[in-house]
Amino acid sequence: MRHSRLAVLSRLRTVRRSWWVIALALVIVAGTGLWWTQRDSQAAGATTTTATVSRGDYSTTVTASGTVEPARQEDLDFAVSGEVTAVRVAAGDRVRRGQVLARIDDDTLTAQRTAAESSLDAALVQLDDDQDADASATQLAADEASVASARSQLAQAEEAVQDAVLRSPMNGTVSAVNLAVGDQVGGISGDSAAITVISTLSFEVAASVGATDAAALKKGMQAEISPTGATETVYGTVASIGAIATADSSGAATFPVTIDVTGKPQGLYAGSSADVVITTRKVIDVLTVPTPALHTENGETWVWLVDATADGGRRKVTITTGTTYGMSTEVKSGLNEGDQVQIEAFSPTGGGGTRQGDQQGPVIDFQGPPPGVAPQGSFGVGQ
Repeated sequence: MRHSRLAVLSRLRTVRRSWWVIALALVIVAGTGLWWTQRDSQAAGATTTTATVSRGDYSTTVTASGTVEPARQEDLDFAVSGEVTAVRVAAGDRVRRGQVLARIDDDTLTAQRTAAESSLDAALVQLDDDQDADASATQLAADEASVASARSQLAQAEEAVQDAVLRSPMNGTVSAVNLAVGDQVGGISGDSAAITVISTLSFEVAASVGATDAAALKKGMQAEISPTGATETVYGTVASIGAIATADSSGAATFPVTIDVTGKPQGLYAGSSADVVITTRKVIDVLTVPTPALHTENGETWVWLVDATADGGRRKVTITTGTTYGMSTEVKSGLNEGDQVQIEAFSPTGGGGTRQGDQQGPVIDFQGPPPGVAPQGSFGVGQ
């Protein structure tokens, strides 16, 4: 009886182990099948298109952002002292060259001019008298020196009277007025100009670029300017590239660049922002291949050339490339205009699938024994 019970227990252990072995085998088979299915699905996601080797015109550019500024700005101040007696313009007024903008009291200055005139007259009379009296050469030299000094003082007095009137040095628009009647001015001094006049028909863009871009720029290069809010592109040329760098908000070195706006475009306003694209190099009739068609391996660049006579309808062709212009790359040798090349693209299907190049083997997540079979201790297959 005891032997019978032992035999039954032995058979039960054997059955349980068999269930474990069968369950593990089923999971491995299922996982392997799933992995092969996913891999085949990803391979099926690879697509091939063809593109034509062609010729075209291309350019390399430098982009920047800046501010539209008047090409000319004049900060005006009285060169002499006095009380302001008249201000004849306000901010926004259009003015002509030579137009009177403001005046100061010139009574004192006029009196000084009159005195200088009298001094010159007296010096001339003295010189004439001494010449008539056949005075010595020393005396005549002194008289001539007095005349020269008197002339100089009169010229200064006359200039001071003229400086009592502030005039516009150009046609333009008054952008700022910082004085009023009754103010005392003391010549050219202070932090702000008395009156500022700017040009409104000629502009420039003040921008900045990084060190690498600055090295590629030269005076006279063409630029396309897109002012904020403008509907038409404005054109210009690089006028200057600064040699002294400043640090931007991130600490990187930037260099100032000035672009002169060509012509007199409408709708351009000082102070508005603008995006600038500067053409640094332009090439004509260049043979190019789509950049995505290129493959690089061991320092060698090659493409799949469509060839109906080759195995698989394509053959590997080594090429020599030049400058890359975005999605097109210059071809120096290896291809001809009109050749067809293949471009391979991978588009894995299904959410959560592995990416191309990241494929892995199956991952088995064994949750437990089949229903009705009690878990046992750790064991290996064949145990």
